[in-house]
Amino acid sequence: MVLNVRLTPGASVDDLPGIESGADGRSYLKARVRSVAEKGKANMALITLLSKRTGLAKSSIHIRSGGKSRLKTVFLACAAGRMKDILARLENRS
Repeated sequence: MVLNVRLTPGASVDDLPGIESGADGRSYLKARVRSVAEKGKANMALITLLSKRTGLAKSSIHIRSGGKSRLKTVFLACAAGRMKDILARLENRS
């Protein structure tokens, strides 16, 4: 599964507040992490946050592009049968 993510580092809490549309017409999963954008810390925090929310191992989540950008393409390796469950977990804010 591939996700477009808009990451905001240096936030007050780690959170996935929802989906937004960009100026380019694409939809992005909004993500906020407390870590700063320095030496990959924010990217690692994003992977940790996605891992906790989806139940996937950190090793199953990779940033494919945008490593030094706010807009990222993230790959989640999962079985096709788990995709609905993972999407539901991403939508659930609790």
